[in-house]
Amino acid sequence: MLRKLLILIVCAVASASVPILYERNPDLFHSLLAPAGEQQTPPQTVAMAEIRTSQPVEPAVEVLLGRKVRIAADQSGHFNADFRLNGRSVGAMVDTGATLVAMNQSTARRVGIKVMPVDFKYTVKTANGETRAAGVMIEKLQIGRILVENVEAVVLDDKALDGTLIGVSFLKRLAKYQVENGALLLVQ
Repeated sequence: MLRKLLILIVCAVASASVPILYERNPDLFHSLLAPAGEQQTPPQTVAMAEIRTSQPVEPAVEVLLGRKVRIAADQSGHFNADFRLNGRSVGAMVDTGATLVAMNQSTARRVGIKVMPVDFKYTVKTANGETRAAGVMIEKLQIGRILVENVEAVVLDDKALDGTLIGVSFLKRLAKYQVENGALLLVQ
């Protein structure tokens, strides 16, 4: 009887630990669950030549208790972090001046968003001038424990945007976002 109770306790603790371990390293779980013989390609980070420095920077994201994340400003004062778009890791800059989340076609393809040439029916103004954009919906956008579903976004041509911008279409869905002590605090 005691033996069965101990086995039950071990199973309960192990099953309670799975969600915590998944939050910390979802790529490991996805690779373990992939069908045999299917190779997992490591996620690629989009270089934002105009925004990021060429020197490697230590991750500046701090996951706090609850659904809170603090992103430290980089040397240029920008808030860069790794977000998960539809489960894929994407390096992005938080841009409170961008109305929508914006990504280039290469990133959209990598996160499973398909756009056709006829989808580019909107004109948007960017720092580089006007360009054509396709309106899309990101099923899941996540940073740390913060997860927002069905986020409006635009896809631009690769020449028009080097990376990904996290705009107000994501930020307005949070309970709070504010800059304090040189860091951006996101709260869901």
